Amino acid sequence: MKNIVFLGSKAIGYECLNFLVEQSNTLDLKIVGVLTSSNDRFNYKDRNVENLAIANAIPILANLDQYLALENVDIAISIQYHQILQKIHIDKASQITINLHMAPLPEYRGCNQFSFAIINGDAEFGTTIHRLEEGIDTGAIIAEKRFPIPKDCFVDELYQLTFLESINLFQSTVPKIVSGEMVLTPQRNFAGIRKFSTHYRKEMEALKQIDLSWPVEKIMRYIRATSMPGFEPPFMILNGKKIYLTVERGSSKKP
Repeated sequence: MKNIVFLGSKAIGYECLNFLVEQSNTLDLKIVGVLTSSNDRFNYKDRNVENLAIANAIPILANLDQYLALENVDIAISIQYHQILQKIHIDKASQITINLHMAPLPEYRGCNQFSFAIINGDAEFGTTIHRLEEGIDTGAIIAEKRFPIPKDCFVDELYQLTFLESINLFQSTVPKIVSGEMVLTPQRNFAGIRKFSTHYRKEMEALKQIDLSWPVEKIMRYIRATSMPGFEPPFMILNGKKIYLTVERGSSKKP
């Protein structure tokens, strides 16, 4: 039996943890601890990682120190975990520490991947499971799924599509990870074949600022890329003030 520690949050974390719970007997695994976030932005009433752990009598770890104190950890699984893991945390699992990154690698490491894919006019997106290493999403690829980006896609639509593909990828890949039968492909193998980029959360404010002198197509692309429900909308600056911009879905007209 493999001892698993789950580090994660958000709806995608809930779905992946729920799969592990449901398949624990079939896969011969035991979830010995869960680390999650108490941030309200990361939690959903109907898909809450902490509540799921409590309902299944899985120990909730208060911090990474408690994780390090565990006696036996074979595999650690990170799904939208809110803290950066150091080498000591990554090396705690004797078999492997993995991460689900909801973007294609190495093209979109880091944050805001959905927005940049739309801004860059990409025809394809993806989701990736990789070995967790110290760099930002630099670990060897274990499994990936790529799919076309729908025409005139908004950022939340691309997120939802990636969400569903990520669940499918996780469910099909976990059995191989638990058994140790996965194949790891270093990202350097894609040099000259795929582009490499890393993006940071602090870039989003600049992405949202729209210049109405741009061509209509560019304006629409940036609006589609930054109009995420629940977050500040894209905007223009007029007389030193922010004027928020919206557009009807399916419309190609200037806002």
